Amino acid sequence: MRETGWLGWIWFAGIMMIVMGSFNAIEGLVGLFRGEYYVVTEEQVLVFDITAWGWITLLIGILVALAGGALLSGAAWARVVAVVLAVINAIAQLTFMSVHPLWSTIIIALCVTVIWAVVVHGAEADITTTKYESSHH
Repeated sequence: MRETGWLGWIWFAGIMMIVMGSFNAIEGLVGLFRGEYYVVTEEQVLVFDITAWGWITLLIGILVALAGGALLSGAAWARVVAVVLAVINAIAQLTFMSVHPLWSTIIIALCVTVIWAVVVHGAEADITTTKYESSHH
């Protein structure tokens, strides 16, 4: 198999996961320490209270960022974990849609892009890793 230019999508996905994870962690910390920042009216639906949502988002953010780092390492298991966490992150953002619709929409779109990049172009990482390992033996 020959290496193609699509490997850049895997790097993009890994970097975006680190960025998204950092954003989620910050979003969660704001929920924990400045919960009043997120104003929720009676018409808006938030599945959890702000403190619980803050902890959940902080944890998801840490896991997403770590998975992004693992994805950059080229580990095959990281592709599966990256897709699963991107799906979980998109669902978590969906629960926050009524509070911050633009922010949630942007993060969901990034999650979809990451999922596409990893699923469609994940095999490129195998080609490059195999090529690298065979040239260094």
